[in-house]
Amino acid sequence: MSRRALVAGVGMVPFAKPSAARTYDEMGAGAVDMALRDSGLDYAAVQQVYAGYVYGDSTCGQRVVYRFGMTRVPVLNVNNNCASGSSALWLARQAVESGATECALAVGFEQMPPGALGAKWTDRPVPLTDFAAALREVYDVDPELPMTPQYFAAAGEEYLSKYGMRAETFAKVAVKARRHAAANPYAVFRDPVSERDVLDSPRIAGPLTRLQCCPPTCGAAAAIVCSDEFARAHGIAPKVAVAAQALQSDDAGLFDVKSAISLVGADVTRAAATEVYEKAGVDPRDVKVVELHDCFTVNEVLSYEALGLCDEGDAERFVLDGDNTYGGRVVTNPSGGLLSKGHPLGATGLAQTAEITWQLRGEAGARQVEGVTLGLQHNLGLGTAGVVTLFEKVS
Repeated sequence: MSRRALVAGVGMVPFAKPSAARTYDEMGAGAVDMALRDSGLDYAAVQQVYAGYVYGDSTCGQRVVYRFGMTRVPVLNVNNNCASGSSALWLARQAVESGATECALAVGFEQMPPGALGAKWTDRPVPLTDFAAALREVYDVDPELPMTPQYFAAAGEEYLSKYGMRAETFAKVAVKARRHAAANPYAVFRDPVSERDVLDSPRIAGPLTRLQCCPPTCGAAAAIVCSDEFARAHGIAPKVAVAAQALQSDDAGLFDVKSAISLVGADVTRAAATEVYEKAGVDPRDVKVVELHDCFTVNEVLSYEALGLCDEGDAERFVLDGDNTYGGRVVTNPSGGLLSKGHPLGATGLAQTAEITWQLRGEAGARQVEGVTLGLQHNLGLGTAGVVTLFEKVS
């Protein structure tokens, strides 16, 4: 693959609580419309479509884009758990770089049910059965509690034990998320919270309290990627390109290491990030802005190290020194992250893409990180799919 994939346009609708949200097709169409307007292109110029979502019947992607026309282009629906949006982007980027297409649309959306996530199919094998069995080997699983937070609670307890970090440091991540979200009109939860608020909120599992867990929300986001040749032919000048991208799953040793940190994808994140940095010839310390997958405060802390933003075991110092926010070494989740925007599964990865694109174009308003030329995006789905994308500013 020798061609470059440019980000021609991005779009995102404000996320909303399930009780106040529009339907998935309306939200998805809203995001696509914004991306098209941002790029200056008509839908007729799009040659391939990749639609990421988890909770929906087959061909939801067609339902969304048919609002703009029925042009016979291929529409591929992508379900890769919480990394569905970034997986759609991965496919669109790969199609452009390989020469399979000149212009591809990636759209992610989710009309989420309220409450904790749970299995939707009870008459067939559950994909995470082996993960759940491995978790029970290292953590006292409570059958009365939702499973997802227990994975991250176990990982949090493992990290605290391994490195001697204080549980209060996790709470500081939630405080930072709300502080950043105050300037983001797309985020659902923008009111500030104190560390005491976070710690005193109802306990969910292990060190995790409610304000340390991302809430289910509904939303949509989209990105259009194209080749340099396509951009020139259509008179557009995108300012952002994909410098490198990796999508990885687990290796054969996952269940042998007896680690909750590994079960929640930290190893996949580390491997994908290493691949990206090597492809781009970039040191992670050169990155000044990151949108990472903070589904729980624990995962943000784990991701600092897995993405190479700080050394292994140094996450607490990284947080206490303020190196994860404005004025520090790298601004993590200037959008407020999943903790503040909420987590509409299929939309999350492309919402991160939109934020990084705005940052690199200098269009993030009060959230703007100064002097950024590189932006990193990290999206993770249990089971496992880990996507790491490095975007770069281009002239």
